[in-house]
Amino acid sequence: MDVQETSKLLDEELYSRQLYVLGLPAMERIQGAKVLLSGLQGLGAEIAKNLVLMGIGSLTLHDPHPTCWSDLAAQFFLSEQDLGRSRAEASQELLAKLNGAVQVCIHKGDITEDLLLHFQVVVLTALKLEEQLKVGSFCHKHGICFLVADTRGLVGQLFCDFGENFTVQEPTEAEPLTAAIQHISQGSPGILTLREQADAHHFHNGDLVTFSGIEGMVELNNCAPWPLRVREDGTLEIEDTSTFSRYLRGGVITEVKKSKTVSHEPLDVALLQPRVVAQSSQEVHRAHCLHQAFRALHKFQELSGRRPQPWDPVDTEMVVDLARALEPLKGTEGEPLEEQLDEALVRTVALSSAGSLSPMAAMLGAVAAQEVLKAISRKFMPLDQWLYFDALDCLPEDGESFPNPEDYAPRGCRYDGQIAVFGAHFQERLSHQHYLLVGAGAIGCELLKGFALVGLGAGGSGGVTVADMDHVERSNLSRQFLFRPQDIGRLKAEVAAEAAHRLNSDLLVTPLPYQLDPTTEHIYGDNFFSSVDGVAAALDSFQARRYVAARCTHYLKPLLEAGTKGTWGSACVFVPHLTEGYRAPASAAASEDTSYPICTVRHFPSTAEHTLQWARDEFEGLFRLFAETINRHQQALTPPADLDGPQMLNLLQVVLGVLRERPQTWRDCVVWALGHWQLRFHYGIEQLLRHFPPDKVLEDGTPFWSGPKQCPQPLEFDASQDMHLLFVLAAANLYAQMHGLPGSQDQTALKDLLQLLPLPDPQYLAPIFASDLELTLASAEFGPERLKKLHEALETWRMGAPLKPLMFEKDDDSNFHVDFVVAAASLRAQNYGIPPANRAKSKQIVGRIIPAIATTTAAVAGLVCLELYKVVGGPRPLTAFRHSYLHLAENYFSRWVPSAPAIQKFHDLKWTCWDRLEVPAGQPMRTLESLLAHLQELHELRVRMLLHGPALLYSAGWSPEKRAHHLSLSRTAAEHPTSVLASHTRSQASPVPSGAGQESCQAECCACPCRSPRQACQLLFELQQERCGEGREGRPAEPLPSARLSGSSLSVAPAAAAATAPTSGSPAPPLGAAANGAGTGLMWPRPLGPAGWETRRPLPTPQQPWGGGAEQGPRAGQCPASESSKSWAVELTPNSLQDSGQAASLR
Repeated sequence: MDVQETSKLLDEELYSRQLYVLGLPAMERIQGAKVLLSGLQGLGAEIAKNLVLMGIGSLTLHDPHPTCWSDLAAQFFLSEQDLGRSRAEASQELLAKLNGAVQVCIHKGDITEDLLLHFQVVVLTALKLEEQLKVGSFCHKHGICFLVADTRGLVGQLFCDFGENFTVQEPTEAEPLTAAIQHISQGSPGILTLREQADAHHFHNGDLVTFSGIEGMVELNNCAPWPLRVREDGTLEIEDTSTFSRYLRGGVITEVKKSKTVSHEPLDVALLQPRVVAQSSQEVHRAHCLHQAFRALHKFQELSGRRPQPWDPVDTEMVVDLARALEPLKGTEGEPLEEQLDEALVRTVALSSAGSLSPMAAMLGAVAAQEVLKAISRKFMPLDQWLYFDALDCLPEDGESFPNPEDYAPRGCRYDGQIAVFGAHFQERLSHQHYLLVGAGAIGCELLKGFALVGLGAGGSGGVTVADMDHVERSNLSRQFLFRPQDIGRLKAEVAAEAAHRLNSDLLVTPLPYQLDPTTEHIYGDNFFSSVDGVAAALDSFQARRYVAARCTHYLKPLLEAGTKGTWGSACVFVPHLTEGYRAPASAAASEDTSYPICTVRHFPSTAEHTLQWARDEFEGLFRLFAETINRHQQALTPPADLDGPQMLNLLQVVLGVLRERPQTWRDCVVWALGHWQLRFHYGIEQLLRHFPPDKVLEDGTPFWSGPKQCPQPLEFDASQDMHLLFVLAAANLYAQMHGLPGSQDQTALKDLLQLLPLPDPQYLAPIFASDLELTLASAEFGPERLKKLHEALETWRMGAPLKPLMFEKDDDSNFHVDFVVAAASLRAQNYGIPPANRAKSKQIVGRIIPAIATTTAAVAGLVCLELYKVVGGPRPLTAFRHSYLHLAENYFSRWVPSAPAIQKFHDLKWTCWDRLEVPAGQPMRTLESLLAHLQELHELRVRMLLHGPALLYSAGWSPEKRAHHLSLSRTAAEHPTSVLASHTRSQASPVPSGAGQESCQAECCACPCRSPRQACQLLFELQQERCGEGREGRPAEPLPSARLSGSSLSVAPAAAAATAPTSGSPAPPLGAAANGAGTGLMWPRPLGPAGWETRRPLPTPQQPWGGGAEQGPRAGQCPASESSKSWAVELTPNSLQDSGQAASLR
């Protein structure tokens, strides 16, 4: 049955992230769909939640069964007050509040044929097999898409029947390929050359494409799709163009996606001839065995009128016997499958099948909801036809086959469904956990919901701390489950904490509106992490993930991490001493920092991305940077130190123009906007062509304007052109906002005004450079005299009220920010004959929007919570844990055992990223000498150097007298900031500010931690390992560990941990924070060769001494130790500093 058309307007702001995944046509079909969902236990609630969040037209609920205790383990719309009430009725009100645009109804009677005809999709959960077969047969006959979803403990199944001829209009998630045209020949066949390199266009033989934006050979524009053939040289061959007009310039080809038709069998046939989704023959066999296990469970329920009791050996063996007696499965051609039933697998399924688990419902419910969307939108390939998912690896591998049934018996509590699988003792352990959740966005909300349902931290000593500094926005509501419209503008951490508490009143949730980064280590420091049992990260930045992972490695805390992009998702687990540490994919990390050559963006763009980057730079420069610079100039008359010469000259000259011609009316703003249009899209292009004429030839005879360099053409302003008018409208409004003037949205009045205004002449044109090298040379020529004269001129035009810098906001379509960028990029593209990106794509690129959808988010959160079971359950082997990856659009699901941590070797010493050498910081090491002696005696490590920041505090190369003086020190610099290290001069490269209420340090000591009397003293050691009787000459360079003393122990971590250490230039940790390798001067040594070292920060130069004077440390490029030695870096933080408030000491 076709999806009904809808007259409702799509709320693009609400569904903005989802639109980047599904597209507008699919969303319009989804908004008009009607779905029937039968069964509102945990799995049904997850399906319903996802569908309502994603905006289906209407959802009808069917479940007359009363709520019981076991439902509460996974059904988040139910509470203790709903016990005995119909599950559908109890869920309706909260479901409807998720999305006011979705109609949520209840059907109280039986499921009849007349009822089914009103829906495009029917989903059954928790129904008997007999009822499934009856409904499935009717739906298949009448073209109604039919799904069955079910979970039993740690196993789930999903079945799809979309009919015999179901057409998928867009089979894949990948966007259609597009490419800019360089040339098209007149011939038979026509030869099409693209601007990209020959091997970079990704088109294949037989691909269908359309043409648009071509000048000259206009016959191709908007024609029916043409097939391509890829030639050996990378050019493309198309059909006959010999009779077409001559190609002039521009144009783009766009791939046309080919639709596919799938055929599904009805449920009665698919039961005996199952087509399963699997990635290998082993997975196929396992899926077949799970298929038989579900059939046996249905048979058991039919015979006994109930499900098997939890961990009951009698019921379990009966299920296994029923599985043996089932009719054998058949292949797709009806032939019997010669497969051996895995009875051990069936037995394990039966033992825990009475349970109901939130993570399983989240995972399978997300996949089921995505299949419903596929049925409605006809976008992405549906499952073919069975999916089986199990997490039986959550059960102990060496546990008893039949543990004490009393531990798994119902308690009459909200966790009964979970106790049936893991037992009451495990539930008690969960309740006493304290976890840190970093991020309260889409994944964070789903994780917090999962934590509340499983009871994580719901005991007296447990809890969950939520860290997020963002505020709720309207675009969050379509996938961030815990937020409602009335929460917009509030802190996410606070709203999420309140919502989680409503889900489980026993859950103790503490919101912290502070992000985790080096600036908040005084909040998330030693004391905080000592109270945390684990960390869950729900972040959208690889940089943030790396930092959180580094903190977990430092504090030896397990890390659960998840991420999504569109229908792609992943979930990973990192366990101290057991798994590898977190490593961000190089390609993914690089994608966060996409940049283009300056001159390409300024003068020689060749892609829509280049024009969008240019437009975003225009916005930042015109409406933020200029305003900040003018305000700074008015306040202190100081030049911006972060710009090079030409950039500063360009900026200040425009600033001078702004001060001279500050607008007073809306008309003034329009005049400025029109002048800027002329400057950028007409005169600026003319100036470029004067420097580089269209016929310019390089020394080797190659045309200057060739390859990716497209010769531009000036535009003539025309107010009747939409983009011309939009640019002036947006620019004038932004200019008015910056100057505190009222704007206008009246386009008719604007057109009339523009008819009266002459086109202004530009007063200033920026210099043009052919390459970044020329730009660099020009920067070197910029002198202070020119800057001085410019500032003198600026001084005469000082003004009163400051300007308002505009911060780019991508999610407010009424503020003209996106309008300006879209119009500017489109006009820039017209200059260069580049096909412009549409508004949605432009907004995604300049706003760095990550496509997101509720289903993927829920799925990865469920996978994370499954790994949580294992982490909390106690010591488990590496083989029990799983990294997971899924792609819902392409039905790809993969789980694999994480890698063990890499083992580093140095002589007979072995370590991983989790290992440390620990030395007690208390007695008997009363002095520095005793600490050094202890290291040498216990670990055969001799200290070569001791550093505090850039200060050299101890060196084995000092004179005996000086060494003796320093080795006798028994107190840290935190105790005596003015006297202990008075022999050292303060480093100019690392000044230390005075703390509030504390006398400034008067001593010439660069190690003085004057920030606070309780500032942690971070001492850096370099330790040389020497083995008696072993020579050192000619030994190859080996990776070495670094070490830190934090809390009550000296800990030595390997050099491999440098990969997760903070980057160079990280500030010293604030009060109470463990350094985690972030202390100034901390070295993470990696040998570069027999005599070289790589450090986290540049080694001091003669202008930046280590300790000053004669005590200056090694110069840049020199190894601090001898060429034949190997060093470790150690950070020392006295433990007495954290709690006592008294001065710290090594005693």
